[in-house]
Amino acid sequence: MSPGKKQTVTEVTAAVVIRDGRVLIARRRKGDRQGGKWEFPGGKRLPGESPEEGLRRELYEELGIRCLVGRPFGTWEHTYDYGAIRLLFYLVSDLKGDIRLNTHDEARWVLPGELVSYDFSEADRPAALKIAKEMSKPVSG
Repeated sequence: MSPGKKQTVTEVTAAVVIRDGRVLIARRRKGDRQGGKWEFPGGKRLPGESPEEGLRRELYEELGIRCLVGRPFGTWEHTYDYGAIRLLFYLVSDLKGDIRLNTHDEARWVLPGELVSYDFSEADRPAALKIAKEMSKPVSG
């Protein structure tokens, strides 16, 4: 990139889906960008979509599931060799439908403390660490 030229940041949404104390993660197919890396499902927004609308659409397209998008969980930025992304994470609940792997080769429900043992994409790693730290303890109430 030439000096003085501003790099475009692509805004991407991701879901923190928790069910029965486990978190949903998915692995990108080999040959895809970030292939073989684990991530929290989601994707790019279309023009005119809110982050929540884009996340709902992406979860249906990628995994065939419907859901409720809740409050924001965190935002992190990362620059890859192909460009910069801003990843907006949201808590997601009320999943409906059976998971279908349309853009991933595997999906798993894992305990929050297990997240640190997975090879996450660089952009997803901060969220995985935050979830492992904050959600590893049982929640009462």
